[in-house]
Amino acid sequence: MPQGSYLIYLRKSRADLEAEQRGEGETLSRHQRALLDLARRLDLPVSGIYREIVSGETISARPVMQKLLAEVEAGQWDGVLVMEVERLARGDTIDQGVVARAFRSSGTRIVTPAKTYDPGNEYDEEYFEFGLFMSRREYKTINRRLQRGREASVREGKYVGSGAPYGYRRQKLERDKGFSLTADLEEAEVVRLIFALYTAGERRADGSVERLGPAAIAKRLDALHVPPRRGREWSPATVRDMLSNPVYTGKLRWNWRRTVPRREDGRTAASRPRSADCLLTDGLHAPIVPQAVFDAAQARLARKNAAPAAGTAAAKNPLAGLVVCGRCGRRMQRRPYGNGRPPALICPAPGCGNVGAELALVEARVLEALEGWLGGYRLDWDSAAPSAAGEQRRALARMDRELAALEVQRERLHDLLERGVYGEDTFWERRRSLAARARQLQADRDALAEALDGERGCQALPSPPPDLPELYRQLPSPGAKNRLLREVLEKAVYTKDASGRWGHPDAFTLRLYPRLPRLTDSGAVQKN
Repeated sequence: MPQGSYLIYLRKSRADLEAEQRGEGETLSRHQRALLDLARRLDLPVSGIYREIVSGETISARPVMQKLLAEVEAGQWDGVLVMEVERLARGDTIDQGVVARAFRSSGTRIVTPAKTYDPGNEYDEEYFEFGLFMSRREYKTINRRLQRGREASVREGKYVGSGAPYGYRRQKLERDKGFSLTADLEEAEVVRLIFALYTAGERRADGSVERLGPAAIAKRLDALHVPPRRGREWSPATVRDMLSNPVYTGKLRWNWRRTVPRREDGRTAASRPRSADCLLTDGLHAPIVPQAVFDAAQARLARKNAAPAAGTAAAKNPLAGLVVCGRCGRRMQRRPYGNGRPPALICPAPGCGNVGAELALVEARVLEALEGWLGGYRLDWDSAAPSAAGEQRRALARMDRELAALEVQRERLHDLLERGVYGEDTFWERRRSLAARARQLQADRDALAEALDGERGCQALPSPPPDLPELYRQLPSPGAKNRLLREVLEKAVYTKDASGRWGHPDAFTLRLYPRLPRLTDSGAVQKN
């Protein structure tokens, strides 16, 4: 065999992972020893060893393989040592063709313990291509069996993800295969707080109530020094994903974001779009958030992207986009009149027989109906309504622990200086850094303690404000009033048969469809 420069390529497969779990040793180390022994027997000079830790089906998902192919095409290697040809490509026929063409065009040999493939030999080339084809077939069979097993586990209520969602920890099932989820007590309180701030809101110092969005909740968690699972700060996207994740109600969602391959600029890429066609089943784990609260969060998320009424109508009509004609289904519009006549609410459809009414009368009827409905509304928090004040107290405890840890580090600096581990420059630099961190943390703690002592912290409400009509009347503009109504009202269907504005100004019917879920006496969730 001609001598030259050879490369060893190592990559794990799913079978290797299973073998490691059985205690057969680390795969890449075993394969490296075997290929180095093969190189010594064949007297092949090895100039490099490439390790592929990332498991991927396509070449685009394997950066080390991309580097190898670029060097092979450039003629940098005379041969590549690999355990089997299947380690080079298990993707589709396009990826297999890319690998075969790279080795064929450069004349690079493929050396395995079973056989050496010479791309210049017609029979070796056919054998190599057949091996790639069979490896692809084997991969699809294994993957299909693996996916069926995962789906079966999900249907049994088992958690098959590699990492548990925030608020939970993975727990091995006793006397059974697989895992379930168990609540992390501290993180579970944070999850409840997130849902409370989003669905019920917080009461401000002036008595007003505001429901926070994902961005505001992320800032609030950072201000409370609540550590996220990854990174240093909370992101709105993380909060939004948590609000829409049914795992917190004791459910499991499977195939929610399937990997979809696509071709971009001649290369295979992958995306993970959200899918409405997913498996939703009951999990073995206990819920963190009541179903009614989760439904309220989904209702608000669903209308987040709803377009507000446009133009001047949004600024002048507090009922813009909310009142629907009971005859034709059109959105009713505000019509201004001159000569001192008050504006009316009418159906814009030509020929519709629904009679309009004064906007102020319809507005008053909406508030009256909402006031009666909100009087019977309640959210069941299982006698454990979360509060931001409680999370503030936990944040204070975390800050105290961090300050104590910083003090221990500061004391250790002197020991390291005396032992000669740190020089004087390093000692003073570390001391200044620790002092700055301690000052900032102490300032944050003092501010948080002051807010908690003065009861200026946020207070999560267990239910919507019962004085909504009063709050509505205090709002400064029709646009602000419209935004408040959109939070609690999906639509109102208006119908009036009596014509003429004299004698029957309020002879109309109005049917309201509130957005928030309501609990019946039996505990069932229903929507009006």
